[in-house]
Amino acid sequence: MDLHPPRPHAPARPEGRPPTATPTPGHAEVLLATRDPSLVAEVGRLAAAVGVGVSLVEDAAGVLRRWRAASVVLLGEDLLEEIVLLRPRPRPGVHVLARADRLEGCYRWALDLGATSAVPVPGAGDALADLLADVEEEPRPGRVVGVLGGSGGVGVTTFACALAQVASDDAAALVVDADPTGPGCDRVLGLDHVPGVRWEDLGGTDGRLGARALREAVPSRGGLGVLSFGPVRDEDVAGPPRAPLLREVVDAARRGHDLVVLDLPRAVPDRDLATRCDLLLLVVRPDLLGAASARRVAGRVRALAPTGGLVRGAPVDERALAAAVGVPLLARVGEQRGLEESVDLGLGPARTRRGALSRVAREVLDRLDLGALPPRSRVDAASSTGFLESVLVPDVA
Repeated sequence: MDLHPPRPHAPARPEGRPPTATPTPGHAEVLLATRDPSLVAEVGRLAAAVGVGVSLVEDAAGVLRRWRAASVVLLGEDLLEEIVLLRPRPRPGVHVLARADRLEGCYRWALDLGATSAVPVPGAGDALADLLADVEEEPRPGRVVGVLGGSGGVGVTTFACALAQVASDDAAALVVDADPTGPGCDRVLGLDHVPGVRWEDLGGTDGRLGARALREAVPSRGGLGVLSFGPVRDEDVAGPPRAPLLREVVDAARRGHDLVVLDLPRAVPDRDLATRCDLLLLVVRPDLLGAASARRVAGRVRALAPTGGLVRGAPVDERALAAAVGVPLLARVGEQRGLEESVDLGLGPARTRRGALSRVAREVLDRLDLGALPPRSRVDAASSTGFLESVLVPDVA
C-alpha cells in the first residue's frame, strides 16, 4: 500500500519565470541554496505541487544571512563544502540535495554540518514533497503519551484507546499500537474494518515519513486515527516494529497530530522511544503483587521520561501504593459498565463521555494541558516526580 497520497500536477510556469518564490510574511520559509539549475527545477516542481513557496539563494553569504530564520534549508551539493567551511551554527532541518551518483561523496560534509539527511535528486521525490508539505502545515504541539502496564491484564490498550478517543473530540489524535501481543488498537476502537496503512505496510519503509502522509494514510474516524497490526494469521505471527521505524513513526505522528498515544508493552522495545514521551502512564493493579511488578517496570522507565501511575480497580490507600510503586498516582480508573458491549459494537471504550474511562481520560488531558506542557527537551526526566506534582497533580488543601 502506498503511504503517499496522490498529488495534483504542478501548474504550468510562464517562460523565463524562476520556479521559486519568496513566501508571504508570517509563513514558513523554505530556503534553497544552490546554483545548479537542475536542482532548482526539481525543487520548484515539487514545491509547486504542494503549494509551498521556496526562496532561492545562490551564494554562501546569502545563505548565512538567512540560516537561522528559515524553517527548512535545502542545500545543494554544489554549495555544501563552501558552507561547511564557513562553520554556521548547527540547526535542525538542514537537508543536503545531490544527484544520486554524487551523494556518497557528500556524506562526510553533511555530517560535519549536522545535516538531518542527504537526499538524492531526482529519485526521492515523494520524500522531498512530504518534507515540503510538512513545512506548509500549521505546526502542532504534538504531545506524546505512552501507556504501559505494571503487570498483565490491567487494561493498557483499553485506556490508551479511551485517552485518544476522548482527545479526538477537539484535537487530532493518533493511537500507535506498539504491542503485537495485545488485542489490537484498531479492533478496540472499531476501526479494524476501515482501510488504511498497518504496520505490515510500513515494513520496508526507510527514511523520513511525512506527517500529513501518515495522518491521511492510517485508518481514521473524525479526528481519531490508529496505526495497528493487520489481521492475525496463524502462520504469520506479527513481531514488534523495527525500532528505527517505530521512532520515525512517532516523530511523524507528533508533527501531524495534537496528541499521540503509544500502547506500549511492559518491556519497552526501545529506550529512545520512551524518551520521546512527554508523559508515561503506568497502569497499576492495586494489590501486593501488582505493586511489586509495577515497581520493577517503573524502575526501568522513570529515568527516561516523566512517569505517573493510574490505579485500575477498587479504591486503595493511594499514598501507600505510590510509595510502593515509586511514582506519583494521577487517578483511579474504576469499572465501566457496558465496556465489552461498546467495544463489540465498534464504538470504542469511550462510547459515552460519562463513563469511568472517559472521566479519567478527560482528567488526565485537562491536567496535561496540551497547549501548556513544555517540550520534552526541557523536562528533566530524572526529576519526573517533582515535575508531575507541579504540572499534573492539583494542590491538596
